[in-house]
Amino acid sequence: MGLPDIRDSSSGYGTRHRLFNAGAKTAAAAALALVALVALAAVPAGQPARAAEPVRILALGDSLTAGYGLPEQDGFTARLQRALRDKGYQADVINAGVSGDTTAGGRARLEWALADQPRAVVVALGANDGLRGVDPASTRENLDAILATLKERDVPTLLAGMYAPPNLGRDYGERFNAIYPELAAKYDVPLYPFFLEGVALDRKLNQEDGMHPNAQGVAIMVDGILPHLTGLLDDLPRPDAPKPDIRG
Repeated sequence: MGLPDIRDSSSGYGTRHRLFNAGAKTAAAAALALVALVALAAVPAGQPARAAEPVRILALGDSLTAGYGLPEQDGFTARLQRALRDKGYQADVINAGVSGDTTAGGRARLEWALADQPRAVVVALGANDGLRGVDPASTRENLDAILATLKERDVPTLLAGMYAPPNLGRDYGERFNAIYPELAAKYDVPLYPFFLEGVALDRKLNQEDGMHPNAQGVAIMVDGILPHLTGLLDDLPRPDAPKPDIRG
């Protein structure tokens, strides 16, 4: 009796061979389906699979924020963005610094600045108020209005404080310096007490005018404020939570 032709599907071997191939294809299809189900389970219902969007952080300030006298890559916002990303935070820092701006100027352009829909704001205003000897009551009123708007829009905020120039006298200094901690407490926002901590009055860390930090000074400013900002970011709502419309 001759051996069965394995090409003949009517033989036992041919039948088993066909069944094996069919089973293998079925198992492969099942495995692919399982992978697809696992992938879909990782995406919240009703949302497409996509990479997380960077967190937009608005830096509302004056020349210290704008990076006066420095190449763009050495300015405060650019360095802050790099520092955040180095720590694993996907963040875009929006430079809303205007050289020469006072708290009144920042208050006037706040609505425009919020058009970028930031998820967090750093308020760093008041240095020019002090340099110009603006009445501390006016500075307080402007910062109060800024923080009230951000609170109303439910935008997490970090307040960067400033100290009055010593040549304006003790009474002025006490009134001015009290503004930041008192408003931070009123609106329950974190406070970085002095934006120029470790940099002010150090000639090696400032440009020739003695007021604006050089690249080395900016690096120290970023190092100082960074832990306060990351603490704020760590408390942000989940990215997939409903976001308030802060455009007004």
